[in-house]
Amino acid sequence: MEDKVMKVNLRVWRQAGPKAKGEFVTYEGVETTPDTSFLETLDILNEMLVERQEEPIVFDHDCREGICGMCSLYINGHPHGPATGATTCQLYMRRFRNGETITVEPWRSAAFPVIKDLMVDRNAFDKIQQAGGYVSFNCGGAQDANSIPISKVQADEAMDSASCIGCGACVAACKNGSAMLFVSAKINQLSRLPQGAVERDRRALAMVAKMDELGFGNCTNTGACAAECPKNIKMANIARMNREFIAAKCRK
Repeated sequence: MEDKVMKVNLRVWRQAGPKAKGEFVTYEGVETTPDTSFLETLDILNEMLVERQEEPIVFDHDCREGICGMCSLYINGHPHGPATGATTCQLYMRRFRNGETITVEPWRSAAFPVIKDLMVDRNAFDKIQQAGGYVSFNCGGAQDANSIPISKVQADEAMDSASCIGCGACVAACKNGSAMLFVSAKINQLSRLPQGAVERDRRALAMVAKMDELGFGNCTNTGACAAECPKNIKMANIARMNREFIAAKCRK
C-alpha cells in the first residue's frame, strides 16, 4: 500500500553567510508522506530547488540515527521540533498536519554563529571539551564487570550524563543562551567515576572558564534546556557541576 501523500509549506530561514542579512522564504506545497522524516522532506525540497535551478537549502546532518546531534534545526519554536526525546532526524512528518506551515530556523545563539542558511558553527562545544572533557592518563583496557569499586547508582548516573550528544539544543532553548546543561553533563560523566576523579578540580575550573570565555549566558534555572534535550539530560547535573566548581575553587 502506498503511503498517503501530504503537502506542507516550509517557511525556511535563508542566509547567504555569517555577515549577510537573512530572511524567511516560504516554499509552498512540498509533497511528502507521514512516514517520511523531516530531514528527508528537506531533501525533497532541495531536489525541487535544484530542478528549478535555485540554490538548495544548507542544513547540517550526518548519521540520521539520533547519535551525532548535527541535525540542529529549530522547528516551530522547538529545538529539534515538537517531538520529545528525539533529534530532528528522528522527527517524522506525521507530527504535522496536512497543509500546515512549518517554520524552520537555525540555532539562535551568539556562541553559535550562522554559517549559511540553517547551518551554525558549533565549534564552541569542541573548545569546551578540549579544555577538560577527558582524562589525561592511560586507563588501560575495559575492566571486568564489578571489578571497579563503584556503586551501580553512580555508574548509571555517569552513563546518563555521557549520553549527551552535544547538539546544542539546550543552548538554543535557553533564553540566556546558556551551555550549563552540556558542560555539566560532560563534567559529571567523568567526575562520577574513579578514572575521572583525579583531575576533577582542574576539569571543572577549566571547562567553566572556557564556557564563560566563549560568550555563553548564565543559567537562571528555567528548565527549558532539560525540557528540550533530545537525550533527556537532567538538570541535577547543573547542581552537581556548581558543587564541583565551588569545591575546586576552595581547594585551589
